[in-house]
Amino acid sequence: MSAHFQPAARPNVPSKRRRRLSQIAGVTAAGVLTVGGLTGCATGDASDAKAEIGAARNEIALQQAMRTLVKSGFPGVMVSVKGKDGKTRDYAAGVGDRETGEAPPKNGYMRIASNTKTFVAATVLQLVGEGKVKLDEPIDTYLPGVVKGPDWDGENITVRHLLGHASGIPDYTGFMDAGTGDIPLTTYTAEQLLKPALKAKAAFPVGKKREYSNTNYVIAGMLIEKITGKPVGEAVTERVIDRLGLKQTSWPEPGDRNVPRPRMEGYTAQIGEELENVTEIDPSISGAAGMVISTPRDLNRFFAGLVGGKLMPAAQLAEMRRTVEAPGSQPDTVFGLGLDKITLSCGPLWGHGGDIHGYESRGGVTPDGREVTLVVNALPSALIKKRPSMEAMEKEAMQKHQQVMDVVDTAICK
Repeated sequence: MSAHFQPAARPNVPSKRRRRLSQIAGVTAAGVLTVGGLTGCATGDASDAKAEIGAARNEIALQQAMRTLVKSGFPGVMVSVKGKDGKTRDYAAGVGDRETGEAPPKNGYMRIASNTKTFVAATVLQLVGEGKVKLDEPIDTYLPGVVKGPDWDGENITVRHLLGHASGIPDYTGFMDAGTGDIPLTTYTAEQLLKPALKAKAAFPVGKKREYSNTNYVIAGMLIEKITGKPVGEAVTERVIDRLGLKQTSWPEPGDRNVPRPRMEGYTAQIGEELENVTEIDPSISGAAGMVISTPRDLNRFFAGLVGGKLMPAAQLAEMRRTVEAPGSQPDTVFGLGLDKITLSCGPLWGHGGDIHGYESRGGVTPDGREVTLVVNALPSALIKKRPSMEAMEKEAMQKHQQVMDVVDTAICK
């Protein structure tokens, strides 16, 4: 289901099934919280009466959908929407801080998880546009001897394979104690994240399919560092965050556990246990696959700027948007180079999404300029109260995720 940073499930789940479930949202559980207040605000110039009526109807539908999402068990939710009228509206529902009982802030900070991959892919494609990297060149050209496993080799894996998850390199999260029911406090380097994957056989022959692996983007981060001579976070900040003027977006240093305030706290749990606050993890567990912190509005600005051609030449943006299918992955989605096209009830949405300890976020931009980002402060699997069969847990987590996507659809399409 997911195409986002999701560490492996707990070690007592059989390995193949564990990795499959980790793609859904990690194996965690939590109780249901009561619904908090729901609020919204709007900015922008006045529009005609017809547009105002349409916006009001959309707002009512979205508020109802958010309430339903919270009633289903998610503690809190934040949404930022730019509608057909060009106005941006921010909403919050449920509980943003279980310790104080406060509602989530409108447009609060959160960890955006694997949305980070789109920032990284954009940076690599900038380097391609500058002639410093070639998409179809083997990664071994740039990182000689670094990318080599028992039956796979960087001489045969191209930069395109990495960005498009077609390398066959196994996901390092399947070999680490990185379950989303844990609170990771260890600081990792890219080399440490890569190391366990280097010992494992390929998940599939290079280029033969598309299968999500966070390892691809750890390596992409190493590529950026090699070519630019700067830490990947610094390079992404200069080339993407600063270029788009994203004032509420940052790439924290490894070991920096802080999420700025106002923020929506993130929660997780082991199966059968109570939710606990997991906001202040060490983000280096995700490396270049999921480090970034942002807000819903800034994430909207990022995808709008990217799809609007502000970050790279048209040729590289076209490569990014060249999609492939991946049967058995996220429904109604095809996948580009760090950028996905999701088909909603009213048409396509270009975005990515992210899952990490305490947060799930989804959204993107439409061809006509509408924007949406939604974030909940627990993964869908954090709402699983009991450990039934693996199939039952997968089904329940998928249902919860689909509820999130239904609210995204309501925000854009209703």
